[in-house]
Amino acid sequence: MLQINDLSARVAGRLLIDHASLTIPSGTKAGLVGRNGAGKSTLFRVITGDLASESGNVSIPRGTRIGQVAQEAPGTSETLLEIVLKADEERVALLAEAETADDPARISDIHMRLADIESHSAEARAAAILSGLGFDAQAQARPVGSFSGGWRMRVALAAVLFSRPDLLLLDEPTNYLDLEGTLWLENFVSRYPYTVLIISHDRDVLNNAVNAIIHLDQKKLVYYRGDYDSFERQRAEKIELLQKAIVKQDAARKHMEAFVERFRAKATKARQAQSRLKALERMKPLQAIVEEHVTPFSFPEPEKILASPIIRMENVAVGYSPDRSILRGLNLRIDADDRIALLGANGNGKSTFAKLIADRLREQSGGITRAPGLKIAMFAQHQIDDLRPNETAVQHVRRHMPDAPEAKVRARVAQMGLPTAKMDTVADSLSGGEKARLLMGLATMDAPNLLILDEPTNHLDIEARESLVHALNDYSGAVILISHDRHMVEATMDRLWIVGDGTVSRYDGDLEDYKKLILSGARSGGGNQGESVAVVEAPTLSKVDQRRAAAERREALKPLKKKISALEIQMGRLQETIADLDRKLADPALYTKDPAKAADLGKQKANAERTLQKCEGEWLELSEEHDAAMAAE
Repeated sequence: MLQINDLSARVAGRLLIDHASLTIPSGTKAGLVGRNGAGKSTLFRVITGDLASESGNVSIPRGTRIGQVAQEAPGTSETLLEIVLKADEERVALLAEAETADDPARISDIHMRLADIESHSAEARAAAILSGLGFDAQAQARPVGSFSGGWRMRVALAAVLFSRPDLLLLDEPTNYLDLEGTLWLENFVSRYPYTVLIISHDRDVLNNAVNAIIHLDQKKLVYYRGDYDSFERQRAEKIELLQKAIVKQDAARKHMEAFVERFRAKATKARQAQSRLKALERMKPLQAIVEEHVTPFSFPEPEKILASPIIRMENVAVGYSPDRSILRGLNLRIDADDRIALLGANGNGKSTFAKLIADRLREQSGGITRAPGLKIAMFAQHQIDDLRPNETAVQHVRRHMPDAPEAKVRARVAQMGLPTAKMDTVADSLSGGEKARLLMGLATMDAPNLLILDEPTNHLDIEARESLVHALNDYSGAVILISHDRHMVEATMDRLWIVGDGTVSRYDGDLEDYKKLILSGARSGGGNQGESVAVVEAPTLSKVDQRRAAAERREALKPLKKKISALEIQMGRLQETIADLDRKLADPALYTKDPAKAADLGKQKANAERTLQKCEGEWLELSEEHDAAMAAE
């Protein structure tokens, strides 16, 4: 169990977490969500001890192994498989000791421990994880130094997953994965037997891989059971109830204030007036939940609707060197209103195909016909580095509008979603999301007929991603999207094309079909780094041993089940008590007739809610333990 007790943390003089408390039961898989800059990564640094808290503490059971992804795997001559195997430090140490140990008792202990940690299957498990993240057997045998930074990040992720820490911390792990790798990771995390905290802005990951959401908002931490959709519903209900409670409290306060004002000077009513005055002082104002406004994305509409097809390809081949084609045999058409998502593992040629469409890469053979007057805009994540670091957003836009008045230039910057306060901030000081907005706005200034987006969401939080979804759905031109965000693909695209096996082909299924295809062991095409996805399975027992173990587990689970049942009964009674108290407290007359009773009922409710929260935490922990044991059958 991880406990956060009255924690405050500050970075560069800015208070990000303020006296926050939280309990996370063992085995919980929780998504940590919050707006960009709220302090999610800061919380991870406090948990790992890399940042000292200003006050409070994080309590973790002694001996808990914490794992998080390194910046990237070192660019050494060691192979991918060797790097991943080294991540299990206990296994490495035991194997080294086994080579030199001469005490029979110690040798026996070493081999028993190696058996306990399944050392015999280590290479198979490491290979399966690497395969799931996009590395085939040939790639696994290559030196790490031969891969680019993005692929080395995958190796670092594979290493921490293989080490199986008791507490796994993942900070935006899908930012350097393709859709196939994201699907595999989502499946892996959902089956992971220990505690996971994952920072992610991917709605599908948070809906399918976790069973709790921790919301970092207004410097506090709030725990919600369930997936992200459940969190959104619960939070909306909480905001609605709080707004109603604020209205009721304001009405009660005004009524009491009117009574005091009217009767405080009359001797016969002085005592009652004084009583209400004290009650007013004790009445703590309820604070409304402040919803931060998300500036919407918007794309200028095409000035002219072109006849379809706007692009036609006939037997096209494309590549970067004359003697080698990345893609070939392309016979495709793109219409004026097409919404196409490109699927396929990284390295298969999705970005190459996007550059071909955008006319940034010439075809090697075949023919491409583009509609007269066709305007194409392309956004690629790596282009963020091409922004002029010492120029402001206004200066960037002025390059495209040299003769426009200042007001018009600033109005265009505002349309990109950058607030007034950031218009004169140099690009180097903008956040990743702000840079993405600026770059997307610059790319679409000429009102394109075709918009190509290559991983546009990496620096956007969930709210900004949802805003981008709405903008794409409002845009009337054609869109080609490369994204690992399944929600964005499903919400905005209506055609799927697979890039793989050296070509591009239409896919007739939907994303759920594609997910099943990926997790069944088939990747889309033969990319340079990956051929198949493997699911890491636990070792199997014989049927006799399985039945015997199941019987033993059921017997062992009886006391646990009894505790869970007792807690459920207690929680039911507490919920009834709280509901009864809510009914009584909802009566506005109570605060005027008997403020002392109202205060007492409020205390009773607070005590009941604290007890219920404690019971729910214990129930959740025991239920997770019970479910994990039952799942093993």
